[in-house]
Amino acid sequence: MPRSRSLHRSENDLAGALLNVSDQQKVDHEIFYVARDIAGWSQEHVRRLAEVGADYGLELDPDPEDEATLLAKIKQKGSGLTGRFHEPALLLLADLRHIHRTAAGVSLDWEVLAQTAQAMQDSESALPDPRLPPTDAAPNAVGQRQGQGNRRPNHGHRLKGH
Repeated sequence: MPRSRSLHRSENDLAGALLNVSDQQKVDHEIFYVARDIAGWSQEHVRRLAEVGADYGLELDPDPEDEATLLAKIKQKGSGLTGRFHEPALLLLADLRHIHRTAAGVSLDWEVLAQTAQAMQDSESALPDPRLPPTDAAPNAVGQRQGQGNRRPNHGHRLKGH
């Protein structure tokens, strides 16, 4: 599973980018909480990828990027002080563009991994389904939910709808 290492790193980068935007946008509660929820999903994917990677001889760090730093607290405080100016809106737009590009890359990595697992006929893989929040994901192979069979997943935009 050679793409697993890249996917692990990409999910971790996505979680970090989402937590960074959340910290910078504390005054906008919708962005703050939605970004944290999605970052939590990516963090769970990082942990699960590390677990499954061990079955394939990969040593992946199970500890996802975390935001419990002094810098995160400073960014949150700074967000409260600058939340009413127009320039932060441009910074948010740039951050969201970066997150969108990162999420698109993560989605592509998941697709490649799913196709690889299918080609290897690895139906026992316990990788999470990236289309679902971690609590809703069935422990089936990547790209399959219970009752879904071999239908191709719709991997649209990762951030869309959540």
